[in-house]
Amino acid sequence: MRFTIYQESRIGQRRSNQDRIAYCYSRDALLMLVADGMGGHQHGEIAAQLAAQVITRSFQRDAQPALREPALFLSRALTNAHHAILDYSFDRKLPESPRTTIVACVVQEGVAWWAHAGDSRLYLLRHGHIHAQTRDHSRVQLMIDQGLLEAREAVNHPGRNRIYSCLGGMQPPQIEFSRGTRLCNGDVIALCSDGVWSPVGDASLVLGLAGKSVMQGVPLLLDRAEANAGATADNLSLIAMSWQDESAPPAVDSISTRTMALDEHTTRIDLFRGERQAAAGAGVELSDEEIERAIAEINAAINKFDKP
Repeated sequence: MRFTIYQESRIGQRRSNQDRIAYCYSRDALLMLVADGMGGHQHGEIAAQLAAQVITRSFQRDAQPALREPALFLSRALTNAHHAILDYSFDRKLPESPRTTIVACVVQEGVAWWAHAGDSRLYLLRHGHIHAQTRDHSRVQLMIDQGLLEAREAVNHPGRNRIYSCLGGMQPPQIEFSRGTRLCNGDVIALCSDGVWSPVGDASLVLGLAGKSVMQGVPLLLDRAEANAGATADNLSLIAMSWQDESAPPAVDSISTRTMALDEHTTRIDLFRGERQAAAGAGVELSDEEIERAIAEINAAINKFDKP
């Protein structure tokens, strides 16, 4: 495989960053994900952290160096992440289960598969246009589908943040899966939280990523989203990957996995930092022991589901 990839997450104007982003690749497969912890629910950042780590660990275990069935992998990994969040909530007797949106994508043998729950989005850009994208699991999207609301009205609708599918809720998530999509040289796959796509819109997102390196496009697009949102800026998270055929000339900053060992993986994932950020915003300082205990609790929940 050969591709260029870049990810970045910003706190915006919130007290803490409840988004988690990650990518991981082996010699023959690539995983990308964005999890947006739901701020209206206790410990949203923990739900996002659990989802990111459960799904990433599952990939590291199963991609040796390729996944047997990418679509089945996504189904099992996202379901296990959902149950890990519920298990964490049950063991700690939390009054409300943590929740997070999720969008995840696997690329293998030049074909992309993705799955999502909530309103974190995936865009597949080809020749400067949106070739495919996810459909939000939100109340306003249902109203648009039913002809009750115009798309331009959704931006300021009071119910725009109401999500009917997520990981960690008491109801099983309604996870939506794509068909396998063959990638072409120069295709860009972008995964982002609503803090990115909502302030800029589809047209500006395409313009921000088309025709330039993702290494340059992602920071500039986040700058625009943050500026547009102003004082109401949410957490902003974006991963963009530009696919390159092996027969095409290599691009600057491209990654080639050809020489990787069969059991080797390269991973970039956010470190646990939500509790420290949240505490700082509330004027409370967590001790190192409390942070380490939170990390240990998360790892214990993950280990229960880190199996085939």
